[in-house]
Amino acid sequence: MPLDPAQFTGFLAAAILITLAPGPDNLMVLSLGVARGRRQGMAFGLGCAVGCLSHTALAALGVSAIIAASPWAFLALKLAGGLYLAWLGIQMLRHPDLGAAGPAGSGENAWRLFRRGLVANAVNPKVILFFLAFLPQFVQAGRGAVAGQTLALGLTFTVQAAVLFCLLGACAGQLGRVLSRRPAMGRWLNRLAGLTFLGVGARLALGR
Repeated sequence: MPLDPAQFTGFLAAAILITLAPGPDNLMVLSLGVARGRRQGMAFGLGCAVGCLSHTALAALGVSAIIAASPWAFLALKLAGGLYLAWLGIQMLRHPDLGAAGPAGSGENAWRLFRRGLVANAVNPKVILFFLAFLPQFVQAGRGAVAGQTLALGLTFTVQAAVLFCLLGACAGQLGRVLSRRPAMGRWLNRLAGLTFLGVGARLALGR
């Protein structure tokens, strides 16, 4: 269902501000781009953005409300998401030379990082709760087709997040190319990215 122009403009402005605000997704895209290259940072960021589509579908179908109302389901999803991110961080720490950004930015397979970004976002219960709380604020019940409006809003959020995350990954990759001209610096950047993922995963799994 098409969005009302004022509805679309207000939502897009709010979505951009939220996406640009410092948070776990931004931090992971930034650290990965610096450590492993422009394409890799963009791929992971695009995966994170596309992962928002799953939350949009859950919100439109009402499944998010069920997960939020079930402490056990929420805890299970929270632990799964935290452990997954921690596992990614441990892999980076164990293999600091693997996928490090080189002069041409040729590192780890971009498609693999896209999938990892997609999963990392999809299993994050805090994002589920965010979509459950955020999208309905811009739904105009009087226009009907609430599920259709929710899907349109979620798609809008996904597109703008994809653009901004890709820009962030590209800029981080350029910075990483400069810093990683020394092999030792590249390894330390990769370790820093690993610690970032490990910290975000621990915060998600153990946070309240």
